[in-house]
Amino acid sequence: MASDGSSDLSSTHVQMADGSWHPLVGFGTYKVGVVPASASAFGSPTRAVQEVIKDALEAGYRCFDCAQFYANEAKIGEALAQSSVPRDQLFLISKVWNDKIYEGEAAVRAQVEQSLKDLQTDYLDMYLVHWPVPGKHVAAYKALLALKKEGKLRHVGVSNYTIEDYKELMAEVSEKPAVNQIEVNPWVFRQKTLDFFRQEGVLIQSYRTLGQGKQLDNATLLALAEKHSRTPAQVLGRWTVQQGIVYLPKSEKKERMRENRLVTDFTLDDDDMARLAALGSAKHVAEMESLYRFCVIRDTPLTKEDVRQTFTIE
Repeated sequence: MASDGSSDLSSTHVQMADGSWHPLVGFGTYKVGVVPASASAFGSPTRAVQEVIKDALEAGYRCFDCAQFYANEAKIGEALAQSSVPRDQLFLISKVWNDKIYEGEAAVRAQVEQSLKDLQTDYLDMYLVHWPVPGKHVAAYKALLALKKEGKLRHVGVSNYTIEDYKELMAEVSEKPAVNQIEVNPWVFRQKTLDFFRQEGVLIQSYRTLGQGKQLDNATLLALAEKHSRTPAQVLGRWTVQQGIVYLPKSEKKERMRENRLVTDFTLDDDDMARLAALGSAKHVAEMESLYRFCVIRDTPLTKEDVRQTFTIE
């Protein structure tokens, strides 16, 4: 996607540390058409990948959050190639999964090449280390930096990094990640972590912003939705982008795709923002911590003894 710093982008994009622009709203592709074999929660896709991506493009999405783990990049690539949207109007994100991170730099490089082939493009706007696999993630990041120098990646970032993971990374590299993609929603609201990465100039991309749909009937959320004549999902999306955090909703329903995008044309007041932030739950943060300990070694030979014992969860 072209990034000329134009002021007309400021309502729909957020600037990264290098001055280039990142769309504020993107389309998540996890479990679109495919449920990965080692997914933590199962389910059956309701529509074909190509149909969903076609509808997302028609709904106005131009940023797509993809990943090796999602196992659907080839189908996404077909859908994008069949569309009339020029490549320079798209912002494509992908991530390398733990198995390749564990295998080393050559495997990471090969996976990037596979993502480029599958998505039918000669460059990706953003490529992330999906999880900070112990003892392996720094080498993976270095491999991505090399691919950036070759012009195959425009930006390099990380995902699911704690403050401690980031510090470990930065002890060995000089180029900061452009983004850190983590779970952000009012129930898992890690203010200390968010503040730290803001201070570092690392943009936050949010997943599970809608809490997997499990909290959309929350009384506070419903009250704010009524106040602003919006859906609960739109309120959560607005809460996210109003903090300068990238919002990556996913739906296979075209009507909800459209609704989820409409978060830049209204504003929550300070009281609204505070009421949502107050929904933070120790239970949900503890669940996030458990998920980290499981996922950071998933699909590798590593064991729980290899996982960082203490890290910042706030």
